[in-house]
Amino acid sequence: MIRREAAEKIRSLALGFPAVAVIGPRQSGKTTLVRSVFPQLPYVLLEDPDTRAFAEEDPRSFLAHYEKTGAIFDEVQRVPELFSYLQGVLDRNQKPGQFILTGSQNFLMMERISQSLAGRVGIVKLLPLSMRELARAGIETERYEDLLYAGLFPRPYSSSIPPADFYASYIQTYLERDLRLLKQVQNLSAFQTFMKMCAYRSGQVVNYSSLGDDCGITHNTAKEWLSLLETSLLVALIRPHHKNFNKRLVKMPKLYFTDPGLAAHLAGIQSADDLGYHPLKGGLFESLIITEFLKFRLNRGKESNLYFWRDKLGHEIDCIIEYAGWDPIPVEIKSGRTVSSDFFKELTYWNSLSGNTPDRSFVIYGGDRSQRRAAGWLVGYRDLEPIVPYLE
Repeated sequence: MIRREAAEKIRSLALGFPAVAVIGPRQSGKTTLVRSVFPQLPYVLLEDPDTRAFAEEDPRSFLAHYEKTGAIFDEVQRVPELFSYLQGVLDRNQKPGQFILTGSQNFLMMERISQSLAGRVGIVKLLPLSMRELARAGIETERYEDLLYAGLFPRPYSSSIPPADFYASYIQTYLERDLRLLKQVQNLSAFQTFMKMCAYRSGQVVNYSSLGDDCGITHNTAKEWLSLLETSLLVALIRPHHKNFNKRLVKMPKLYFTDPGLAAHLAGIQSADDLGYHPLKGGLFESLIITEFLKFRLNRGKESNLYFWRDKLGHEIDCIIEYAGWDPIPVEIKSGRTVSSDFFKELTYWNSLSGNTPDRSFVIYGGDRSQRRAAGWLVGYRDLEPIVPYLE
């Protein structure tokens, strides 16, 4: 088993909260993680028809079975009635770490938690594996294109399932099992087309009108559906940074898939070699780095502190890290392996406006060498440690 960085935060929350919820995309490793962290707790899968029927028909008796021992309730959002009764059990016992809840339908899970269990549940959002976790498990790829194609979901690394087969099944499962429960999506075929159009926009600023036109849906529907993907933690929307330095700014968010392999599959990329000169390569590489930062935050129970900056003249910084009351940290992301002086051009421009210094400026690129340059730090994509302190 690949050791997950979120385990430490989950243990910590279980010492203070009577319940802990681990939410994330389907197949991100939630079940494996919580069962390894809490091997002493009974495991209950609420997608099992008989178990679900018992919990739905007699929730009081169902919970009474586990009131003394505690339990892991997997896919707990499948029995929404359970949350109200669970509130009474938690209030009655006040025992830390009594119940561990997992769910992949985050839009339903968070709604139920906010309605019934607010203040009683510690929450950790678990995305697929990080490059740090893979490296610590001794799994390293020769080139980043392999990561962009295969993605970072655990299953292809723990089995012999080819990435193409995994993602084809994954998309159908998401459409047929998760989205069918939502009234907002009635046409699953149109939604699948929408996901593909989103994949082609990886690393780009969202234009809801253009996105809707390409899918044959309205501007508002595009906005609503993208919000569903964001709540499902399949995409991350990075908002523009608020400081404008007297320049007019772009106001729409940038779109990233939290797993580049899913975006690559949706875009029809059939092998890592196809990414050599593919127009999506830069956007997928940017997604890989941005979500690596995001995973670092979420694995520690923190929300995103990531933004981007772009003015109306076309100047842009790919990532702005808000750092604990200090001036923000600019990070440029380049998929090229050969260093060019242009890599630092936007950093120099932004620093001239903001007063930031080169020693707090970074360019992450597709090569392996990290070194100090006059305009800022050059950081290989495998070695993000110089940036980690600003993500704490």
